[in-house]
Amino acid sequence: MTGATEERRGALPSGVSRSQDLRKKLREESYLAGAGLSTAIFLALKLGRPLFLEGEAGVGKTEVAKVLSRMLETPLIRLQCYEGIDVYQAVYEWDYPRQLLHIRTAEAFGADADRKRFEDELYTRRFLVSRPLLQALEHEGPMPPVLLIDEVDRADDEFEAFLLEILSDFAITVPELGTIEAARPPIAIITSNRTREVHDALKRRCLYFYIDHPDLEREVEIVRLRVPGADERLARQVAEAVQRLREMDLYKPPGVAETLDWTEALVALGAKELDERLIEATLGSVVKYREDQQRALGAALSLLSGGGGA
Repeated sequence: MTGATEERRGALPSGVSRSQDLRKKLREESYLAGAGLSTAIFLALKLGRPLFLEGEAGVGKTEVAKVLSRMLETPLIRLQCYEGIDVYQAVYEWDYPRQLLHIRTAEAFGADADRKRFEDELYTRRFLVSRPLLQALEHEGPMPPVLLIDEVDRADDEFEAFLLEILSDFAITVPELGTIEAARPPIAIITSNRTREVHDALKRRCLYFYIDHPDLEREVEIVRLRVPGADERLARQVAEAVQRLREMDLYKPPGVAETLDWTEALVALGAKELDERLIEATLGSVVKYREDQQRALGAALSLLSGGGGA
């Protein structure tokens, strides 16, 4: 990698020169990050390296990209991965309807003599539709955009291999147009719910951090920060109940996102504290599978009392 490319990398928020500064900035954006996560984000921003965040669903991986977008006042460009995603959904595709219209217009005006010119025009930039990865590379502005490659573990091996090229050079080759290179590489956040193992080659391109479920005190703090309308007693009861739900043998243990959803639902109902009736009425806010709900309802009292539930 050339020195010029290195100089184009990196983007720190104003007033941030240490990871502790970034941690405070994140809190101002209602995101509580521990020392490890805030350091990983700081290094990713300072060094211009992609950040690979792994962890269970709902622990706040995607939220990191959203917070950075707000903090840096730069666009968030999101690529949601799924099984079968390919270059045409992720990078670019040709606008075939417009190309066809172009051909028919040429024929209508009897442009046979200029047919070669019209055919050459079919594969120019005006007919290229930009998808998230190309949008991120072509972004122009004072700050690079935040590129969120979400749930990369849902994509297949071939797409992972394609991402290696993007993350190495932040450039894309369009055969008909040539190489398109980012003037300034985007801030890349890659997330994985670990439904399958992502190849080491992709991880080696990135800084890595595993986001785990928070402990009780941090989860209470998160609830108090994100749902300020919640009574302090209610916030603690919900956090304690969710912690116990995670200790059960559930198909899909709730994440922090579900803790916040549950708290917001209870606040909307005017609840000041949690009881068995409210657990039964609002459980769908925190547990999203029927079998898990049945198991949780059978342990409703233990969710309140602090006993184990099995």
